[in-house]
Amino acid sequence: MGKTNTPEFGAGANTFNAIFGATRNPHDTRLNPAGSSGGAAAGLAVGQTWLSHGSDHGGSLRTPAAYCGVVGLRPSPGLVAGGPAQAGYITEGVQGPMARSVTDLALFLDTMTGFDPRYPLSYPADPAPYRDAVTRAEPAGLRIGYLPDLSGESAVDLEMRDHIDTAMTRMAAAGAAVDTVTPDLSGMRRAYYVQRGLLWATLMRDIDPAVRAKFKPTLEGNLRDGLALTMDDIIESQLIRSRLYDTMQAVFDHVDVLACPVVGTMPHPVEEEWVRRIDGKELTFYMDWLDCGFLATALGLPALSVPVGRNAAGIPVGLQLIGKPRGERDLLAAARSVELVFGGPLPVIDPVVRHS
Repeated sequence: MGKTNTPEFGAGANTFNAIFGATRNPHDTRLNPAGSSGGAAAGLAVGQTWLSHGSDHGGSLRTPAAYCGVVGLRPSPGLVAGGPAQAGYITEGVQGPMARSVTDLALFLDTMTGFDPRYPLSYPADPAPYRDAVTRAEPAGLRIGYLPDLSGESAVDLEMRDHIDTAMTRMAAAGAAVDTVTPDLSGMRRAYYVQRGLLWATLMRDIDPAVRAKFKPTLEGNLRDGLALTMDDIIESQLIRSRLYDTMQAVFDHVDVLACPVVGTMPHPVEEEWVRRIDGKELTFYMDWLDCGFLATALGLPALSVPVGRNAAGIPVGLQLIGKPRGERDLLAAARSVELVFGGPLPVIDPVVRHS
């Protein structure tokens, strides 16, 4: 198979572009499949592919997995080589595997890992296969730290909160120890946005002006924000990230994995480029509705989305699990435990075609 559909330059959580148009959610074609790896996730859901390669910065791999009912892993920076050569030292954008099941995901991760000298952050893979990690999955005894809205830092609507609360109740009934944790995550969004700005400024500062003139407004906004950053902005971001990393290390002393929403709301109509209101909160930036995904990105933690059932309309709901630094093995085992409790993976479907 060739390249699946993505938004322009991979920027945004709605998969559309001027060449190929919009990708739709296969569970309800009126809805957004998310992005930027929306084509990859939709293809998996309908059985077009068995495995897909995605990318992730602000949830570009995790959110489509959640909306399409598949599994997507954002690995630790450097575990999977790849990405734009001119941004080789930037850690926030990573490549990762997507699949319909955690077992297939682990198999694909085994094929994607390994040292590649073309990428400065690349490091050798653990010699033990990741697919072995899923064979020891066991819900009983799993210690889950629950972050329902990332200590108040993320916008989560009542429907999504109810879904994820129910998922935690089911995990606890299956023998997992589920404890709500409330670490101080203040500054998370600020740190993430500065790092995002640095990435786009690095990628696009020297781009052909004729190409830049055709950017969609949100992409142009990314570039302008990046070029406007001050040294104080960058220093503050690094200080926040270091503080948050230390904070999360203390949390991981007591839990095996963190659980939270992948995204704060269920899919919206495909014509809506980005969500402007969640739980009564007005959102002002096109990435604000994705802030549940920012913690793992800012701190370089592995994270994935795994399905935990469907809503009343039959649309899949994804649970985000965040692992310890370079903790992919335990993260995969935890995800397989969740999958076992919820009877996953979800089956392949034919697209559910609905008209507005």
